[in-house]
Amino acid sequence: MNDSATINPSAVHEDGSADRLAIDTIRTLAMDAVQAANSGHPGTPMALAPVGHTLWSQFLRYDPAHPDWPNRDRFVLSVGHASMLLYALIHLAGIEEIDADGNKTGKPSLSLDDLKGFRQLSSKTPGHPEYRHTTGVETTTGPLGAGCGNSVGMAIAERWLAAHFNRDGFTLFDHHVYTLCGDGDMMEGVASEAASLAGHLKLANLCWIYDSNQISIEGGTDLAFDEDVGARFAAYGWQVIHVADANDTAAIAGALEQFRATADRPTLIIVRSVIGWGSPKAGSEKAHGEPLGADAIRETKRAYGWPEDKSFLVPEGVAERFRDAIAGRGSALRAEWEETVVRYREAHPALAAELDLMLQDQLPDGWDADVPVFEADAKGVASRDSGGKVLNAIASKVPWLIGGSADLAPSTKTLIKDGGSFQAGDYGARNFHFGVREHGMGAVVNGMALSHLRSYGATFLVFADYMRPALRLAAIMEVGALFVFTHDSIGVGEDGPTHQPIEHLASLRAIPGLDTVRPGDANEVAVAWRLAVADADHPTALVLSRQALPTLDRSKYASAEGAAKGAYVLASCEGAPDVILIGTGSEVALVVEAYERLTAEGVRARVVSMPSWYRYELQGDGYKEEVLPKACRARLAVEQAGSIGWDRYVGTEGRTITMSTFGASAPISKLQDKYGFTVDNAVKVAREMLEA
Repeated sequence: MNDSATINPSAVHEDGSADRLAIDTIRTLAMDAVQAANSGHPGTPMALAPVGHTLWSQFLRYDPAHPDWPNRDRFVLSVGHASMLLYALIHLAGIEEIDADGNKTGKPSLSLDDLKGFRQLSSKTPGHPEYRHTTGVETTTGPLGAGCGNSVGMAIAERWLAAHFNRDGFTLFDHHVYTLCGDGDMMEGVASEAASLAGHLKLANLCWIYDSNQISIEGGTDLAFDEDVGARFAAYGWQVIHVADANDTAAIAGALEQFRATADRPTLIIVRSVIGWGSPKAGSEKAHGEPLGADAIRETKRAYGWPEDKSFLVPEGVAERFRDAIAGRGSALRAEWEETVVRYREAHPALAAELDLMLQDQLPDGWDADVPVFEADAKGVASRDSGGKVLNAIASKVPWLIGGSADLAPSTKTLIKDGGSFQAGDYGARNFHFGVREHGMGAVVNGMALSHLRSYGATFLVFADYMRPALRLAAIMEVGALFVFTHDSIGVGEDGPTHQPIEHLASLRAIPGLDTVRPGDANEVAVAWRLAVADADHPTALVLSRQALPTLDRSKYASAEGAAKGAYVLASCEGAPDVILIGTGSEVALVVEAYERLTAEGVRARVVSMPSWYRYELQGDGYKEEVLPKACRARLAVEQAGSIGWDRYVGTEGRTITMSTFGASAPISKLQDKYGFTVDNAVKVAREMLEA
């Protein structure tokens, strides 16, 4: 149906061009979808439609028919509440759907009916953009600032990929990362952390477009935010460009051209916009987080010269012109890239094989062949130290396993030997220095993982609090980001309660889809690292000790490979046990000693090592019964952390030796005595259960 003849864009614009028609299409789709859902955020998509249209139609290097093209430009909507802007762009661009298995379905990513189902159950247009859920969405956004951090990770990934794979005459990676952010992003600490890091690294492939509409939910941003953002970013080392009016598409295009011509630093384009532009609620918080209302929508459409009685109208030719503009540029670039890859395979077959594996989230043959097997040792080794050895053994075979720490690499033992330091002058290095920016590190690591790198970030477990939003988003997105947390308990000792994690294991285990693993000795560490690197479909948190853990004699006890199932019988009497001792991490050796003493006294006992609740819950009921038989109700869990969650495994008649308070500053042996983490106490509690 051709309704364009009834539309008069010149009613509000000096020109009645096709571009303006497309811009108003985006605006009206956004307001109509929010109105139909009776919830959402119409004002920002209305204000930024000219920015989104200009970027996508004139600059974005993207092939709608191949939305997984590795060298595509990335577009990140950090202002995720403005999701209808992105959904409208995806619909008009005709991006084709790719299913969960990476196959084309032959369907559009978003049809007009999908836009009509905005914010409805099982729709492909949820309230905030979700990675994997909707083709064309590069990362899950909504928590403000997170997308900004992800975009820095994506820009870092491009720099590393270019340094690692590009060769003379063969440019495989040279894409840009564009991020649309707002006042809320600028207020969030994670965006500031990421921006500071990006400036330090001189990521010239990164452009943030900051929508300065100066409106928040509570009112004008001057209620809480009146700083000079441009001056702040200039101090970070960014190029700062100002555009006075979001409707000035020529100025927007000029700013984007200036970004593309800049080779020594990232760019911030500050765009002044009017939220809810063209509506009677323009410039007001009333246009931010609620539908405009039927009367206001009619008045707005009248101002646009738009049919007042038409909802979800896409005038004839608008989508076709928009798609042609994007595909006409992107398909040629993608075809040229594929031709380059064909020649690259002949000239650099080993690198081409690496590229194929990386893009398919696979690993080289024999990638874990050098992972050490640790000999029995009563003195043992800290799991952070054994973890460092395993990391380096794997990194020698998997070049795209890269990462770093929040200024703690000497303590977390996460440096890759001879891996160099990733800096502006060495983008091919593998060790990253995130600085004391835990939340920023987590967001950046996620962005790197979204680019198929096996990326990791490391810090102390107690600081997982600072990066929890990034952990949660990694789990929602089902990306294989890897997080290493050391100094995992009161075993930190003299550093005291500020550095001794108590509630953190329960907090991490509560995140759906995050595999939280606390290995009990060096060989369990090896299993945990192998699983974490191999699994690209969910994030992993490796929880490791500061203090030495005895390396168990596996000729006497069960193989550490049992850790792959989350929990396994490490040692047991013949037949059914009368008491089961469950331990994780540093407490596994403790319960083994308690088991030996009880067994010597004639008690029918069993030891279960339970490094991963997540993996254990994936096992069938039969296996679970083998490990924790229901008939044995005398169960004791020992863990230097809070008790929350252990009731699921010890039951109502079981007991725990856990922490119910914060710790204290003292040598570790004194702390273990104080809080009951001794063999004597474990044996005592086990006997009490048996005698009850």
